Amino acid sequence: MSVDKTTGEITEQPHAPVAAFLGSHLNGRTDEELSTEFHQLLDAVRAHGKKGQMTITIVVDPPANGVESAPMPIGVESKVTAPKPTPVKSLYFLNDDGQPVREDPRQMAAGVYRTADGATEFRMSNTATEYKDA
Repeated sequence: MSVDKTTGEITEQPHAPVAAFLGSHLNGRTDEELSTEFHQLLDAVRAHGKKGQMTITIVVDPPANGVESAPMPIGVESKVTAPKPTPVKSLYFLNDDGQPVREDPRQMAAGVYRTADGATEFRMSNTATEYKDA
């Protein structure tokens, strides 16, 4: 709003679009950085099929020492939360000590057999491999 000092007429001044401010901030560097981050976010969402988010924050500090005509520092911050790939999982069993192990501790290993009385013993295969000359 402005007041014409000669007529006393009060007029509304149009506000500049925030997009124009972002485009000109730091001589266009902010716009370039935000665009790069935005397209990286789009690529990550497309690649992983999960949603992502970009937050742009405009930080305005008051003029130094409360002087009305002093410049106001304005900064632009951004935060991108891009989706990440789902980590690959592997299956583990817990042994008697509670440690993760790859092989089922309840499963007997090859070559180990249980006898009728419940005792375990190790036996080699009875069949020998024979090689014949061609």
